[in-house]
Amino acid sequence: MNTNQRPHSLTEVAEWSSTCNELSYNLADFLHEFQARPAAAMLECRPRLLAQVFAGGEICDAYLAATAATLAARIGEPSPDWAVEPDRYLHSPWFASPGADMRACLLLESPARFRERNLFVTANALSVA
Repeated sequence: MNTNQRPHSLTEVAEWSSTCNELSYNLADFLHEFQARPAAAMLECRPRLLAQVFAGGEICDAYLAATAATLAARIGEPSPDWAVEPDRYLHSPWFASPGADMRACLLLESPARFRERNLFVTANALSVA
């Protein structure tokens, strides 16, 4: 990770991440940059696949694709080609919060581009505080 700046693309988010936790922080920094200066170019380049890099990488791969598709739609652009590749979808459901109580909520709230990749997150998963 480059500690002097925030990532300016999802490619940098993936490159700077060696764990799911790091990816979470890098993605949050990227979302701040995207909110300040949204541009399709920030989403276009295909991030490296993380499934073979660290445990949980397949979740991160799907999460990056869902993020790209969601943000592209927000700015009126089509999803990047890489975001709809088969290796960017999970075969089994993943829930952002453990416990049966939250599952129903996440099933209802999860944005469409996350749900279609078997990722179940809160409605504000890409919000920047």
